[in-house]
Amino acid sequence: MNVHLVCDWAVALAAVRVIGADVRMLLRRLAAVSVRAGASELARAEDRAHSGRGLR
Repeated sequence: MNVHLVCDWAVALAAVRVIGADVRMLLRRLAAVSVRAGASELARAEDRAHSGRGLR
């Protein structure tokens, strides 16, 4: 009985670690996309400012 309980806990712990790693990877990817989008927006704003289209 105790062996099965330990095995169940070990499997649950492994699942939590795998899911946690997946979540961290997803968050890193989302952060990278956000940074790229922000950099792209800054570049566009800078281009508009240099071309005079952004000034009103």
